[in-house]
Amino acid sequence: MSNPAQILEQALSRSSSNLTAPVLDDAEVLERTEYVCRCLSNRAGVRLLMACLLAKIDRPDVDPRKPYTEIGDPDAFSGRAYDEAYITHFINEHNLPCNTTTAFLTPALRNIDRPLTMDVELVGRPRQLYVYTLQLLEDVHTGRVSAKDLLAEVIRVLLVMRNEKAERMATLLAGLRHAEDAMSLSSEAIVKLIEQHLSCKHSSRLPVLIVAAAYQAAGERIGERLLPLKRHTAADKQTGALGDVEICLVNEDSVVTVYEMKMKRVTIDDIDRALQKVAAAAGHIHNYIFITTDLIDDNVRAYAAEAYEKTSGTEIAILDCIGFLRHFLHFFHRLRADYLNAYQTLVLAEPDSAVSQPLKEAFLALRQAAEAEV
Repeated sequence: MSNPAQILEQALSRSSSNLTAPVLDDAEVLERTEYVCRCLSNRAGVRLLMACLLAKIDRPDVDPRKPYTEIGDPDAFSGRAYDEAYITHFINEHNLPCNTTTAFLTPALRNIDRPLTMDVELVGRPRQLYVYTLQLLEDVHTGRVSAKDLLAEVIRVLLVMRNEKAERMATLLAGLRHAEDAMSLSSEAIVKLIEQHLSCKHSSRLPVLIVAAAYQAAGERIGERLLPLKRHTAADKQTGALGDVEICLVNEDSVVTVYEMKMKRVTIDDIDRALQKVAAAAGHIHNYIFITTDLIDDNVRAYAAEAYEKTSGTEIAILDCIGFLRHFLHFFHRLRADYLNAYQTLVLAEPDSAVSQPLKEAFLALRQAAEAEV
């Protein structure tokens, strides 16, 4: 008898045989499936669907609408267990366009103790995603579509999306390679390019990458190194991190500089929390720097300046994100091309849950347009 991992591989083999031909012939089910799979703004629906379908195939006696053991019924199951034990490995192995973490920890799907029937109002956006996902689970429960067929169709759509993504990225990168012999962008042109990228939707991860790229480009010259970045959604308490970007001296392990990014104004409460982190740090923090994309209040800046004496030598500063970038590029003018390439590498390496695929493509298109003007 097949185990869940084998079930997924069998569905993959079936889907891969002809990516242009849908597995299903029910137009309404196909429409719902396509929507759930291609909803880039919320990837929880497709992982929820895959976990429930896998459980139904593995254990035909379960109700695919009951992925919570808290329900207490004999036909309930742990959707999170299937999701984490099998779906995660499967999507990573085949580079499918899904979030890397379980769907069952998203706000809309946490702490539920009832079946996911059509009358359940899951709070999340877009609402249509949850309506269609619950309808598909209902379609399997009522026998309108088999779990095997639907799982194969979901995987087929994800494979098509993966290939479409690869083709778009290859085209954009090829356009940049054709411009390799052109004159390098000026420091101000790079500032404008990244400022445009920062103004795109869902760009909250970008300030972290803006600062990280600076240390990747100039770290060896200044004798400092960047520690590996933590996950975008991970809280500092979970990871033990002092901030979003941590810097050590070369050949040393103690953090000496910390950057914390804010897509809003820095407040006095933020400064106080930073002081608590500095006091609890294992080593001596030389600089705790806030990078903000918002305005900087004079009273908050003055309060931060008082930290040097309070901490016996730790400076807390608040810098404008674009101002930081502009100063770095002019100070290290001869490294500006290295910086831009480091930023691009970091952007493209981020999981889509942190930097979405449209945001990655937007950067490449913006860079291509900027370099075409040189």
